[in-house]
Amino acid sequence: MISKKDAAKEPPQTAGNLYVVGTPIGNPEDVTLRALRVLKEADLIAAEDTRRARKLLSRYDIHTPTTSYHEYNKRSKTPQLIMKMKQGKKVAVVSDAGMPGISDPGHDLIASALQEQIEVIAVPGPSSIITALLLSGLPTGKFLFAGFPPRKRGGRTRYIEKALAHEGTSIVFEAPGRLLSLLEEIARLAPTRRIAVARELTKKFEQIVRGTAQEVADHFREQKARGECVIVMEGSTEPLERSRGDTKPNANQLVDRLMREEGMSKKDAMRKAASKLGVSRREVYKMLLERSPEK
Repeated sequence: MISKKDAAKEPPQTAGNLYVVGTPIGNPEDVTLRALRVLKEADLIAAEDTRRARKLLSRYDIHTPTTSYHEYNKRSKTPQLIMKMKQGKKVAVVSDAGMPGISDPGHDLIASALQEQIEVIAVPGPSSIITALLLSGLPTGKFLFAGFPPRKRGGRTRYIEKALAHEGTSIVFEAPGRLLSLLEEIARLAPTRRIAVARELTKKFEQIVRGTAQEVADHFREQKARGECVIVMEGSTEPLERSRGDTKPNANQLVDRLMREEGMSKKDAMRKAASKLGVSRREVYKMLLERSPEK
């Protein structure tokens, strides 16, 4: 039986570990004391951007060697880092900002280390996801993190529809250059849905823009966004309706509601209804035909 005293101890500092270290998302003072100690004691730091990592290390007088580990070299670097850990080296992985492994290649190194039965130790730190969620003012009891939207329009629309259909709050990342097109698509599908855009979190020019999807889109149409952006969207409040004596969702009512309350065209309403019902647009069209009044 493990005592509470033993359970509270940090994992033993044995050789051949991978440390997943959270770093500040903006303000360098947000780094934890534990993170600084681990970075100092590590044999090597695998950094998504070595220039950013060195700025943080220099600020706190840490001289641990760094090596680049990013999306474009992870295939060749992962086996090299695994080998170093097998040889007894302590490797710390850090991302550009926040916790490694979330929408960055750190996940590949973590998965590979676990597969090789190398101990992985998390050193928690700041997260832009949780920070943006809290500052949005939207419900926090249930939320979905959906990463970055696809760049192609078709996949992007389906991605947004799924996020909007989620019952809990949804959180996504987007680059500043593509933020407006994303907001305009959200506003087209759900103009009255409450959203928030958080940018430059914990930095000098931190900004949180809250409002309906249409209001936020209008804001960024006038003011160009800069810096990394986190978009938080209110969850769906529309339960799927079922008609009496029928096990299939009532597509007719859902399409009518979307057209009436959100001002959608019939084509857009059918697309969103299909996403909500988890069926194809063709099946929604078939449901509408089946429920049309007989002539």
